[in-house]
Amino acid sequence: MSKNFDLLQTVEQGGCSAKLPAQMLDAILKNIPVQQHEQLLVGTDTHDDAAVWKVDDNTAIISTTDFFPPLCSDPYEFGQIAAANAMSDVFSMGGVAVMALNLVMFPSSKIDIAVLEEILKGGADKVAEAQAVLAGGHTIDDYPPKYGLAVTGIVHPDRIITNSCAQEGERLVLAKPIGTGAIVAGQRIGEVSKHDYHAALETMKLLNKNGAEVMRKHAIRCATDITGFGLLGHAYEMAVGGGVSIRINSTAVPVLAGAYALVDMGCIPGASFRNLRYVDPHVRFAAGVDYNLKMLLVDAQTSGGLLLTCPTDQTSLVIADLQASGYPTAACIGTVEAKAKGQASVIVE
Repeated sequence: MSKNFDLLQTVEQGGCSAKLPAQMLDAILKNIPVQQHEQLLVGTDTHDDAAVWKVDDNTAIISTTDFFPPLCSDPYEFGQIAAANAMSDVFSMGGVAVMALNLVMFPSSKIDIAVLEEILKGGADKVAEAQAVLAGGHTIDDYPPKYGLAVTGIVHPDRIITNSCAQEGERLVLAKPIGTGAIVAGQRIGEVSKHDYHAALETMKLLNKNGAEVMRKHAIRCATDITGFGLLGHAYEMAVGGGVSIRINSTAVPVLAGAYALVDMGCIPGASFRNLRYVDPHVRFAAGVDYNLKMLLVDAQTSGGLLLTCPTDQTSLVIADLQASGYPTAACIGTVEAKAKGQASVIVE
């Protein structure tokens, strides 16, 4: 049964599209005290990808967690994607993943337990690919099923990559194409080709581990990974964190095959509209920006690509290394500017 069971039948929205709206989270977190500690190098105040705790002068621990409902039909592939997505937070901060724990919510009375076995196999294989150790976890009975990991990584305290270090004059580079939310929505209604659907799954299964190695090689200091808040949501957080403006060339952003056509026919996930409401007060869209591209820029991504900034004279080398490391569509998509009074945090042309 595990090979034939379609996990997409269990959910209306899955993957990172199932996140709570960013506006709702912001409103809640304002009322939660922010804890400070001399060893807490990265906490909640910058909306960064993970927390970082300094152990000593040579070692800091990266701690993160991520889980979500299914976003594809096959249980094994769901496990792979969920694990890749959870470990991505460690890689986006320049770290090395060392250990993971399973987070499992599964309805044992409604779905054959063999389906869960396939999910866990997918996750275990992806953790092994990252050269980390899967060391246990926690399960509860719950519907619809959800899966993810709690991940521990390590990084040198002086080489942490955060989303709040963008500098004026740097270039903005994106490692993976966007459009996974639209593709998954298209699969749900039977409007995406098998080729385009499987290509989207492959990009979601692709670890950001090699991207982290490229960033370490070039001493990159500012990066994040694109997930549930879409490219513009994460670019906005990067701009606010660095006190800068980010200018994005919408036509330079790599897009998955089939995604543009789906948006053009009206296949736009609800998360895209939630993300647009979140960023709209802080983003200026130039006249003539293609509506379909605009909606793809707020498309909720799952296990999305690294978004990083780098000095202009290093941009071509960084992109070449990313492409050689398994990210063939890596491209420069914009620039970082000084933020003038009254200027939008993100400008889309």
